[in-house]
Amino acid sequence: MLGEYSKVQPKEIRDIRQLDTHFQKKERGSIRWHVVDAEGVVLGRLAARTARILIGKNSPDWTPFSDHREGIIVINAEKIRLTGRKLQQKVYRHHTGYPGGLKEVSAQRLLETRPEELVREAVVGMLPKSRLGSRLATRLRIYAGPRHPHQAQNPVPARLAV
Repeated sequence: MLGEYSKVQPKEIRDIRQLDTHFQKKERGSIRWHVVDAEGVVLGRLAARTARILIGKNSPDWTPFSDHREGIIVINAEKIRLTGRKLQQKVYRHHTGYPGGLKEVSAQRLLETRPEELVREAVVGMLPKSRLGSRLATRLRIYAGPRHPHQAQNPVPARLAV
């Protein structure tokens, strides 16, 4: 009885099962560049939203393994905002590879000397830890001031709303 029931299906169910899954190509056309003004924006929110654009999740045909060919230009990185006491308490560490080579720098010192690295560290930390994430990180351009040399790419202003 159960076997006969499974053979008799409504037309709607048969049509749904015959649909094919559509996958986007791994590579797409040219890179679409977006400009983000970081003036007065909280660092974590800027990083999360720019990483989302780089990954391609703002695209209606997002696929996890595909490269959506998006690029981000961040300007005014020196005017970024950190909430709470992060300027004094947050510490960035890296090791030189030599004995005793652990280097530490506070977020305040990094913001004063190299604000581009502060933003890069936050955005790259939110990208996938894979070959795709490494490729996406190469399309992140960060500038401390309001000027950037990428006018030829015709960048469009990015909306950072989620």
